Amino acid sequence: MAETEKSAPRDAPALNPLTGIPTHTPEGRARSADEIEREWYETVYLGTGDRLPQFTVRAVVMGTLLGGVMALTNLYVALKIGFTSGVAITACILSYSIWRGLRVALPGVVRSDFGILENNCMQSTATAAGYSVGGTMASAIAAMLMITGRQMDFWTLLGWNVSLAVIGVAMAVPMKRQMINLEQLPFPSGTAAAETLRSLHSHGGAAVGKARALGIAGVLGAAVAWLRDATFTFMPWNLPAALPFGNLSASGIPLAGLSLRWDMGLITLGAGALIGFRVGWSLLLGALVNYVVLAPMMARAGIISAADPARGLGFSDITRWSLWTGVPIMVVSSLVTLGFGWRTIGRAFSGLAPRRRAAKDDPLAAIEVPSSWFFALFLVGMVGVVALQRLVWDIPVPMGILAVLLTFVLSIVACRATGETDTTPTGALGKVTQLTYGVLAPSNITANIMTASVTANASGCAADLLTDLKSGYLLGANTRQQFLAQLAGILPGALVVGLAWALLVPNAAALGGERFPASMAVVWKGVAELLSQGLGSLHPTARMGALAGAALGLVLPILEKAFPRAKIWIPSPMGLGLAFVMPGSISISMFAGALLAFVFEKVRRRAAEDYVVPVASGLIAGESLMAVLISALMAFGVAQK
Repeated sequence: MAETEKSAPRDAPALNPLTGIPTHTPEGRARSADEIEREWYETVYLGTGDRLPQFTVRAVVMGTLLGGVMALTNLYVALKIGFTSGVAITACILSYSIWRGLRVALPGVVRSDFGILENNCMQSTATAAGYSVGGTMASAIAAMLMITGRQMDFWTLLGWNVSLAVIGVAMAVPMKRQMINLEQLPFPSGTAAAETLRSLHSHGGAAVGKARALGIAGVLGAAVAWLRDATFTFMPWNLPAALPFGNLSASGIPLAGLSLRWDMGLITLGAGALIGFRVGWSLLLGALVNYVVLAPMMARAGIISAADPARGLGFSDITRWSLWTGVPIMVVSSLVTLGFGWRTIGRAFSGLAPRRRAAKDDPLAAIEVPSSWFFALFLVGMVGVVALQRLVWDIPVPMGILAVLLTFVLSIVACRATGETDTTPTGALGKVTQLTYGVLAPSNITANIMTASVTANASGCAADLLTDLKSGYLLGANTRQQFLAQLAGILPGALVVGLAWALLVPNAAALGGERFPASMAVVWKGVAELLSQGLGSLHPTARMGALAGAALGLVLPILEKAFPRAKIWIPSPMGLGLAFVMPGSISISMFAGALLAFVFEKVRRRAAEDYVVPVASGLIAGESLMAVLISALMAFGVAQK
């Protein structure tokens, strides 16, 4: 999946490696948007998406059940270690295995296996229930509880989570055709989920080798995750979470204190193999600039310091300063890139004409989600969010509406970042909203956090849906049916998250301790309290970093447009920006995965086309499954060391 310029014979136009759709005509001309979409419709969708069952009752029921279990474990993991594990691949493998087992055990009751597109729709329901509705709980809601000491009632949390998820699902509608159909962004987890489903539902031929490679990689990923994270009393030993690079230091600061270590997770290695070499080396470049050059420089000047001197300098100390450089890179570059594709975005919002007439000119008119659905869902979600902000937290209506509108812009950033790197910078984007309201309402900490909650959670939901839609696109699914499956998972997921929150976090004393450090909430709380003092409290060097980031975000997409053949050697704005807001160890590992895939493709192109995606998918699937298992064991109280 490296972003290289490929030349092809005139009678064999270059193909997209995932869909098999020609990207150029035999004469070498790049295909137009209409040609690409029509080619997909005729070669991928027809005979698959128009015939196989997709949005079925059993798919929704299975997705709801699996998503509910994962909602509980994800909430626990987020409060415990500060992030959540993926749901899509885990749900696909579990549903396939469970249904096959039921068919063997109950042949008279269960008479058919899940179809591949049915499993894909199930995945959309499961991710909505297990991931999309709970992202704000371990960040904004937890931060509010730590600040006020007052627990929110169940019905407020239910309405809030549902409203945010509805906005997020709506946001994905205008992005889909641009980022998935035309730009063919990789969305690594979505690609991995599609490859997983293909391997599960294949029975022979070339798929056997791919399925075997996926299975072996999955076992390896699961084994490493178990040996690293299963810190139970019956485990004699564990692998370390990360390995230091010896005694190396930067300006006298150990690299480990700068988050520059070798990450022992295989998910990041697999994701790196899927994102492509350009984004991979951009991540490494950004990490080196941030953690080897800028952070030590700021530390020597006393601008960055350890919150806990006994612990020493760490990632959270650095990122409070560096996010003001990384976020503008991503925001500005995404808007510039989107501006280059304004015609396609216009098409995404068009289509309000009768379906029958639209289908005459657009073969996807009856498959893609109509713009009328976007406007209706966006309005419903906005009314819910603004009403709750006013009634529960006394946030003025104009400020609530502004938060929703700002969310639309920042959702573009979240979706593009996820598409290119498989990382959704929801926390960083929430900080943009926090900064905005630090200017508009500097003394209102509640408004600062709860408006940022809108941005972070809704943009995460939008990116999550696009990841699922990427899987469906590769498999030839009907986008509308996937969209309905995603909507079906919102309410059940919100119910489970609300109940789980009441059980795990009965009061403020449950947060900030050894059991639930709630690191995300601590960051949100800290930023809100900082900005309550006014924008002037932001260090001048952070303001300089923001200007430099905005300039890079403007220049890099223009360079991509001006020099398309040199694109692989122009830093990816998303890769560069993300490196400033996530640990250096993750950037290093993702670069390593991208480099391995790039070299393998150069040495063994045919083998790389067959095995890079299955192996990378297996690593992601294996570690994801094991993370869910370990989380479940923790939730059920298995004794830990």
